[in-house]
Amino acid sequence: MKTSVSPDFECCPRFNPKPWDDVVLEWNDKQFVKASVCTIAFMPLNFGMVIRKLFKAIEKAGATAQDYLCLSDHTSKWNMDIYIAVDKSVPGVENKLLSGTFYSRVYEGPFRDTDKWCRDFQAKAAEKELHVDKWYMWYTTCPKCAKKYGENYVAVIAKVDRKD
Repeated sequence: MKTSVSPDFECCPRFNPKPWDDVVLEWNDKQFVKASVCTIAFMPLNFGMVIRKLFKAIEKAGATAQDYLCLSDHTSKWNMDIYIAVDKSVPGVENKLLSGTFYSRVYEGPFRDTDKWCRDFQAKAAEKELHVDKWYMWYTTCPKCAKKYGENYVAVIAKVDRKD
């Protein structure tokens, strides 16, 4: 899957939801770089700074961000870990490998709908006889670019296993 960068690309490429909506993904040691973001009641405080730092390290290493995929793991009201998919290890930052079966669905709308999206995601996963083990959110554009593009896509991507 590749996210194309449109001519009106500013800081976030325009997101194409089709390749990510209602799909099961198999990842075998998919490479990511990881960092933590401070949050208050799940709202990120230093997200931009952390992203810029990671992208500087990625560029310095001669690596590329794959599909601009950035998974967010809300570990508490006060912390969010982010994982950016890369094509090779990046020195100076934490590198992580993710493996397993992942289910992805794309939603569009205001962030206040996150709870509704998660309930829908859980129901759709259950219909496919998938059990959610670990949740991630992919906020595909920053608020500025979401406003510019007139769409705020969020992909819910979860590590899953088949119900027995």
